Amino acid sequence: MNALPDFPWDRLAPYKKQAAAHPDGIADLSVGTPVDPVPEVVRQALAGASDSPGYPLTHGTPRLRAAAAGWLRRQHEVVVDPADVLPTMGSKELVAWLPTLLGVRPGARVVFPELAYPTYDVGARLAGAVPYATDGLLSIGPERVPLVWVNSPSNPTGKVLPAEHLRKVVSWARERGALIASDECYIGLGWEEQPISILHPDVCGGSHEGLLAVHSLSKRSNLAGYRAAFVTGDSTIVKRLLEVRKHAGMIMPAPVQAAMAAALDDDAHAEEQRERYAGRRAILRPALEAAGWRIEHSTAGLYLWASNGDGCWDQVRDLAAKGILVAPGEFYGSAGARHVRIAVTASDERISAAVSRLQ
Repeated sequence: MNALPDFPWDRLAPYKKQAAAHPDGIADLSVGTPVDPVPEVVRQALAGASDSPGYPLTHGTPRLRAAAAGWLRRQHEVVVDPADVLPTMGSKELVAWLPTLLGVRPGARVVFPELAYPTYDVGARLAGAVPYATDGLLSIGPERVPLVWVNSPSNPTGKVLPAEHLRKVVSWARERGALIASDECYIGLGWEEQPISILHPDVCGGSHEGLLAVHSLSKRSNLAGYRAAFVTGDSTIVKRLLEVRKHAGMIMPAPVQAAMAAALDDDAHAEEQRERYAGRRAILRPALEAAGWRIEHSTAGLYLWASNGDGCWDQVRDLAAKGILVAPGEFYGSAGARHVRIAVTASDERISAAVSRLQ
């Protein structure tokens, strides 16, 4: 295992303390953690399955797998066999351990975007692989690459990769025998642009060979505390992951499986939550722009990728002085040194507080 970086969020602690000293309290727009209630239909399903004394299924219940496949078909025009759905204990767990679970060899490159969720880098290091951040696959040359991450909509930037771009990535990977893992945790939150799955036939040509898609219910259904996610795609690869996870005891608790199935079967609560985020975004974005921040990309997802031209830590400090905590772009790669990531996941009241302070 390669040495791991320091946990980035620890560096934000002094600014969190500064923002918390504001007379009206902190408006925490840094970590994108849900604050709205867990839907009642999900809570009822969890409670109804609470008497679960036996070991749960690593592969997930047939109902859960059918619910995931049904949601993909209804909402994203993606058809998968329920047998090719594998629940995971949150998406971060899978991102961190996927190179290891796949047997990526020490010294091999794991590729991910130049601006990216830090856990792609961590996952490569845990496997002893070499993390390689780039937005240009052609820069890699002829070297065989076992795993390539794509992320659309992007965390942190909210950038959407169109179908044409994803088709080129799929073609490049298949020519070289690389596996593509697509992090699609924000796929249901398109605003100015609508994201498309790597498994959509317009992208993959109807074949899921060499492709995985990762989905999470943390933001869609406010289930960050439940650790509810799943991976699907290439049948052979999903079977391999299932076998390793059986041996390793990586099993989603049975009550959470029941709750997750209920959440995936119900689109109404997800649409209500989407509207909440849309309302918060609609007032926060213009307030930031009026205060001198330029918003880049941010056409989907739950973050505004912003810059006023200063260094990212200077922006963090200036906003903390107003009682607003944001994430420095540097957390997501050196290319973010002059940007901050601003979440729209705070409550209506805290978003309004941030807007008034910006004014």
